[in-house]
Amino acid sequence: MILGKIVGTVVSTMKLKIYEGYKILVVQPIQPDGRSKGSTFLAIDTVQAGPGDTVIVIDEGNSARQIIDNKTAPVRSVIAGVVDEVNI
Repeated sequence: MILGKIVGTVVSTMKLKIYEGYKILVVQPIQPDGRSKGSTFLAIDTVQAGPGDTVIVIDEGNSARQIIDNKTAPVRSVIAGVVDEVNI
């Protein structure tokens, strides 16, 4: 799992049917103290996250496909939760 911050959204007028009904968000991986860590990536939103939210991302294809309940979907990263607080 990856701790990340939503830094943007992706707008697409044409997309695969599996992506219909899902937002695609830009995620910046962060360290527990909030500092950026690594490069941004795209993830499917399954929890109604939005810009500025801290989230938990599952970045493993099989687990991501199980969350969206589609065993053949071309999906790797799925936002699985919005983080309320991080205690170190």
